[in-house]
This record gives sequence, C-alpha cells and structure tokens, in this order.
Amino acid sequence: MSLRSLRNTLLAAATAGGLALAVQPAVGQAPPGFSPLDKSNPAASKQDANLKPHPTPPIPAAVDKLPLDKIKLPAGFKAELYSSGHPGARTMVMGNKGTLFMGTRIIGRVYAITNKDGKRESKVLLQGLTQPNGLAFKDGSLYVFAINKVFRYDNIEDKLDNPGTPVELTEAYGLPDTVHHNWKYVDFGPDGKMYVQVGANCNICEINPGTHAQIRRYNADGTGMEIVARGVRNTVGFDWHPVTKELWFTDNGRDWAGDAGPDDELNRIAKNNEGANFGFPYCHANGIADPDVKKPNPCAGVTLPAALLGPHAGALGIKFYTGSMFPKSYQNVAFVVRRGSWNRTQKFGYDVAVARISGGKAKIEPFLTGLLDEKANTFHGRPTYALPLQDGSLLVSDEQNGAVYRITYGAPKTASR
Repeated sequence: MSLRSLRNTLLAAATAGGLALAVQPAVGQAPPGFSPLDKSNPAASKQDANLKPHPTPPIPAAVDKLPLDKIKLPAGFKAELYSSGHPGARTMVMGNKGTLFMGTRIIGRVYAITNKDGKRESKVLLQGLTQPNGLAFKDGSLYVFAINKVFRYDNIEDKLDNPGTPVELTEAYGLPDTVHHNWKYVDFGPDGKMYVQVGANCNICEINPGTHAQIRRYNADGTGMEIVARGVRNTVGFDWHPVTKELWFTDNGRDWAGDAGPDDELNRIAKNNEGANFGFPYCHANGIADPDVKKPNPCAGVTLPAALLGPHAGALGIKFYTGSMFPKSYQNVAFVVRRGSWNRTQKFGYDVAVARISGGKAKIEPFLTGLLDEKANTFHGRPTYALPLQDGSLLVSDEQNGAVYRITYGAPKTASR
C-alpha cells in the first residue's frame, strides 16, 4: 500500500469512528473536570488555563518527515530508522523469533513488526482494544493488558496472520476497570512473576489504597496477587537492576500544582522494602506536601525518590543496559524515556536520559536530545519506550511520529532481535 493510500485509509477510519479517539486529549492527562474525583485547584497553581494535552496523530509521519536529523547523541552514537508506519507507537517487547510487538494507548492497536526479504514490515496484529499499552512475552506467548482485560496469545509468532482466540485471564487478574491512569505497563520479573501497574483513578484525589496507585505482582496465570509498591500515581515503566535485581520505576507527578512540578520520579524498591509507600496523594518528589489533598505529616514513612526526573516530564519507559555495543561506561545504566510535558508553559522532556546508579541513588544525564526546540517551545517527536536488542543496540519508539529509531555505537550493524 502506498503512503497516500495508507493515509487515506486511516483518515477514513478516523472519520468513521475507528480512530476518533486518537485525536482527542489523552485519557489521564486531561484538564480539570475530567474526573469527578479530582481535587486540584488550577487557579491557585497560577498556570495558564489554556494548557491542554498534545493530541496523538492518527496517522504516522512520512519517512522523509521523520526528525532523524534533529536527534542529538553523545559522540560515537548514531540514530537510524528501524521501522515506521505504526501510529501511536509505544510499548515494545521482542518475541523469541525476532518479532517486535508494539502496544498503543489511544489508538487501541497492537502491532507486529517483522523482517521479510531484508525489509521490516509492520502489521496490525490486534485492534479495537481499550488502551492495550501493557505487553509482555514469555515462553512463546504474548500477554496483552488492556485496562482490566488480560489476554494470552500462545505460539503467537507462528500465528501472526491469524492470532485466533486468546486465553482470557481477565477474571483471574481482577484489575479495576477505571480508565484514568490505568493503561498498563507489565513485565515478568527475575522471579518469573508478572508485575502489573495499577495507576491512580484521578489527577490528584483520595484513593482506595487497596485498589489504586500500586504495583502488583502475580503468578503468570493471575493467581497469588501481592502489592509490592503503594502510593504510586502513574508508573508506565519499570525494570530490574541487572546486579541487585531490585525494581526501579518511573512515576509521573501530578498536574495543576504549578509549572515547576512536582517533579516526576525515579524510584527504587529495595529488597527489604517491598510494599513500601511512595507518597501519592499526600507527598510528592523529595518531600513536597500536596497543596490540595492534605493530612498531618504527609511525608512520614514515605520512601523518597532515587532521583527526580523533571517537572511534568512524562517519564515512561526505563530499561537497564547490559549489551556490549555501547562503551563500558554504559554497562548497567538505565535509559529513561521522557515523553514530554503538556501541563507546563515552557515545555520540558521529549528526550531519553541516562540514570547512573550508585548506592541506591541515581544521577540523571542527557542522552538523546534535539526533539525539543526550547527557543521555539515546540517539539519534533515524543519518545515513549526503549528496548535493548541482542546485538547491543537500543530501540526508541516515537508515539508522535509512529516510528521506532535504532541507536548504535561505532560501526552500524544490522539487527532484527
């Protein structure tokens, strides 16, 4: 199909309603009034009342319009196009046979990206789902989390043309059906268990701590649920340190409390601290009491962040690097993807940072920049997730442009896995 035909098809689908949601504000990032639970006070924040989320385009950018020439990396690194033509590109997981599976949020699709005759091809594997951002792959099976719906597609790489009827695990996992901040991030941990995000059902409000603002852990079949972190507003990215095996996760700070934040967080669950409270809704960042939802001593007993990630940064994916392509100084560092701000007059983020871990804390450094034009206060792309490949290169998805970039160091290598 030609690019023009693809664009016409997608626009027709949007007009018919199939992609209508893709051009509306992102759920969970809406102005005040979206959730009746919201306790924010925009007037007190002194922010521009016209601030609103950036819509995700329902069609991908043409290849010659992709911002590869804007991307800046440290010396020796290079960005190239890995794949394109998949609107709303977000979460990425790799299958055993080299299929890249990609989740989306608003657009409701799961993509499969394969290599055929030396060229990468993207196809819609699943569609019509509610925010299928949560993907995990294990033992030949693709797990898809779409808010509270959970499906397992067995032997999926042999059935890309017809995935068939999945095994449904919805009842077993028992996830809440609230949409706000509940597009999932999921992954299997070193213990073989499935870790699942359950975000807050508001921007800022009192929550049921037994239901929302958590990271949970399950057996793969949905049994044996445990809560491993509480007071987590909205994590949509976590990973385990290669050496300590401790869980590290990003967390998005609340909106409408000022342009300065509170900052997004990078948090660590120490081995002796499972079930810890990370503050939401009473305590944010490095001990900031919430101005709208109050209680005495709001930060007492709260585990403070390992690092701050910036105001309204939209921190999403995090992956530790263990490959051999990049210099040794990148061994065991975490790549943190910041999608970028909307609830801030001067934009921030739209990049990939490096978190260098030491003694349970982290130092944040720039890595992939150039997609934010600070002088013009505009952006050229919105990075969402990172995925290291077996050859040591790094994939970065760009939701805004419907593309995936591959970051290499030194002589370029061809990689499908």
